[in-house]
Amino acid sequence: MNFRPILSFLEEDKIRTTQPHDNALLITLRIRDCNVKRVMVDGGNAAEVIYPDLYKGLRLKREDLVPYSSPLMSFDGKAVIPKGMIRLPIRTDPEIVEVSFIVVDTYSPYIAIVGIPWLHTLGAVASSLHQKVKFPSEDQVLKIRGYQSMTRQFVVTAISHRLDADPSASAKKNL
Repeated sequence: MNFRPILSFLEEDKIRTTQPHDNALLITLRIRDCNVKRVMVDGGNAAEVIYPDLYKGLRLKREDLVPYSSPLMSFDGKAVIPKGMIRLPIRTDPEIVEVSFIVVDTYSPYIAIVGIPWLHTLGAVASSLHQKVKFPSEDQVLKIRGYQSMTRQFVVTAISHRLDADPSASAKKNL
C-alpha cells in the first residue's frame, strides 16, 4: 500500500505569523543552483514567471530561451510581451521539479512567481494565511515557511514604484 500523508493547516501553523494579515506568500527557493529569495507563491496563477534580476543572476542568455509570445499583465497594469520561456529546476529537498518559467523584462517587487504548475507538480498546498507551503515527500509532510515581514516591505516598495511610474498618481500624491 502506498501511504500518502494528508496535507492540512491547523491553528498551530499560524504561530510566528502576525494575524490578522493580508500578506502574499513570499518564500526562498533553490532555482537551478541558487538560493532565490523573494519568490511569490500565487496559487491562482497559471504560469511561473522570472524577472530581470533572476534572469541576469542566473547568467541566462537569449539563446537559452524558447519563443513565448502571449502577453502578460505587469504589476503596474500594462501588457508585457515575454522575452521567452525556459525550463529550470526547483529543488525543495529532497524533491526536484522542472518548471517552465516565462521570462519578462518589467518591474516586479519579486524575483520570481511560482503558481499552479509548480504546486501541482510538487503535490503541494499553499496557504498565505498560514504563510506556508506544505508538500508530501515519501511518508512525511515537508513545509516551506514564508517571510511575512519581507512581504510587507515589498508591498510598500511596489506601491511606491507604481506612484513614481504613474504621472497622474504622482500629481495626486503631491496634492
